[in-house]
Amino acid sequence: MLDKYLQRSWQEWASTLPVFLLLITIIFAGNGEKIHAQLLKAGESIWHDYFTLRGDIPIPDCNVNPDIELELNKLAGKTDKLDELFADKPFDREAARVSLEGARQLCVKKHQMAEQNRARITPAVIVFRSLETSVAAISIFAFEKSRFILALMVFICAITCAVSQRHIAFRPVTTLLDNRISCAAQLLGNLILVISAWVYRTSVYQSSAIVDHPEIYPTVIFGFLALCGINLYQLAKPRQNIKPGGKLINAFAAIPLYIMMAIAAGSYFFLFEGNAAGLAIFFSLLFDQANLFLNIGLYIWVGMLLAQTCLGELVFYILRPWHMSPELLAFAAIVIMAVPTAYTGASGIIIIALGATVYKELCRVGARRQLALATTAMTGSVAVVLRPCLLVVMISALNKEVVTDQLFSWGLKTFMTSILVFFLVVLISKREKILIAPLPGAFMSSLKMLGKLLPYASITLSIVLGYIYLLNAYLDEFSAPVILPVIILSLVIYEKLFAYNPLSDRRAQKIHNLEYEIRYATSEATIHIGALLMLMALSFVLGGVIERSELLNALPEYFGSVWTTLGFLIVVLVGIGALMDPYGAVVLVSGTAAQIAYKNGINPIHFWMMALVAFEVGYLSPPVALNQLLARQAVGEKEVAKGTLEGDSFWYRHEKTLLPLVTMGTTLILVAIVPILVGLYFPL
Repeated sequence: MLDKYLQRSWQEWASTLPVFLLLITIIFAGNGEKIHAQLLKAGESIWHDYFTLRGDIPIPDCNVNPDIELELNKLAGKTDKLDELFADKPFDREAARVSLEGARQLCVKKHQMAEQNRARITPAVIVFRSLETSVAAISIFAFEKSRFILALMVFICAITCAVSQRHIAFRPVTTLLDNRISCAAQLLGNLILVISAWVYRTSVYQSSAIVDHPEIYPTVIFGFLALCGINLYQLAKPRQNIKPGGKLINAFAAIPLYIMMAIAAGSYFFLFEGNAAGLAIFFSLLFDQANLFLNIGLYIWVGMLLAQTCLGELVFYILRPWHMSPELLAFAAIVIMAVPTAYTGASGIIIIALGATVYKELCRVGARRQLALATTAMTGSVAVVLRPCLLVVMISALNKEVVTDQLFSWGLKTFMTSILVFFLVVLISKREKILIAPLPGAFMSSLKMLGKLLPYASITLSIVLGYIYLLNAYLDEFSAPVILPVIILSLVIYEKLFAYNPLSDRRAQKIHNLEYEIRYATSEATIHIGALLMLMALSFVLGGVIERSELLNALPEYFGSVWTTLGFLIVVLVGIGALMDPYGAVVLVSGTAAQIAYKNGINPIHFWMMALVAFEVGYLSPPVALNQLLARQAVGEKEVAKGTLEGDSFWYRHEKTLLPLVTMGTTLILVAIVPILVGLYFPL
């Protein structure tokens, strides 16, 4: 009865709860390193030479009262035998006595020191060191098993996503034909991955090399087998609310993108190379960067938790007194969403979390649906270059030619360029006058509403200062993945425990309790983690196909002109962005296009600024347009369908596609050519 009242199901117990525990483990392990360092400092400050008290002090095995004469006689006997063999000097009994006496005194000191240290191990020391060593053990265990934790998370989430049929595709499954084609394709793609994983495992165990992380291989095989089982079941027994009939072209569009990549890559590796293990080899690259992708899982959870708070609506609520025209509010939304995008590490995550809020607020002020959809799709596209974006951290980790400070410094300039271009484009394409309320009245009303943010700001500031002064950890690109979940969880707890509604002067009615909100956010995060990480993993595989086919290696190393090089790189980078997720694209580009750029005199910082913008152009471009797909998921199919019926000219009928492409395309051209023209970048 309790589970029914709380709307739990056995599927949630099987997916959401394990994922929640894995996420909490990752957070604890990440914070555990900082906690352990501070515990060591505290132990040393309380007990002098605490490091000697951390473990059980062994009793010295030497004898404090040896029989000196007996030992001398033994040594004398051994020496006489050696003298007979080598005619060495005779045994010096007095020198040996001095040596033995020195050894006895040293033994006495060892016993005294051991006794003193054992006497210092008080109950307080035992309790403290138990806590400190436990924290260290958990952190070390989580670090050593990070690959296995990631594998569990990927397949638990992917299985949950498959059960709900929510893997990323051009269209959702709505008809019986959609279900048949999609499930059959998924069964084929997952079978290809099962065969590849089995062949890879067999080849690894047959080789003479030591098998590292052996638990990964069965996890991957059983994971893909479970996906095959789900596909087979759904093929035989479609869900109840599915419609009969369907169109073939729509049915093929319902095949998940990762399955399309798996079938395409499988065709190459199986038919052209005869290397069945190829898919699994490149799929396992995901686990080589386990900590990075675990952080992505945390960021997705942060986004889903953030969506459960009133924070997103409150920010737009504060802007309401200004009575902005739709174009101005769209510009404000792009700027505002830059902050969470930078902290969540990828544009797609913030679209999933807050895309519905952005769309709703734009429609509220009378924005065209096409404009609202365009803004929602590119909500985070301009901010992936800002600190502390995880994508930039990955670039600096894979490319010794650049460091994060350089990239973030020029990233800010790139961001300013892109928002200026967006403002000019919406200004040119506006249908009515740009309006805004008079400054005095709007400012005072907005300032009054700004006070509603104070509780959120206080909680956030308290946690950040706590990390700084207690754990010596700052909210930067390295610690944000484990600090942000603590902050957002605290905001959710604050709202739910105090029934707080900042959008009303009255206390909010408690519709859902804290447990429900966290469970719902984790359930949604589980689906999105499965969809995104599987897409990222197969992007590595697709990158492997491009790398092994040597398509880029067939190109000349030198183009003879920097402009020819830039033109070629723009086309390649946009094409890669249109087919792959950002993290897979960075790995592929680091070893291919980046090297071409460097050899042709393109500054590394210049190249990566151009690459990041080009990737975003790709994510907004057909045929995949990943950010457009995520925006559609956020706002719903019905709203997208209504938007296609609006507009009295080509621009307004296709504004949701054209506005992001024109904005980011223009930004890409400016980022590519202006630094060369005016010499902004300097050699490293």
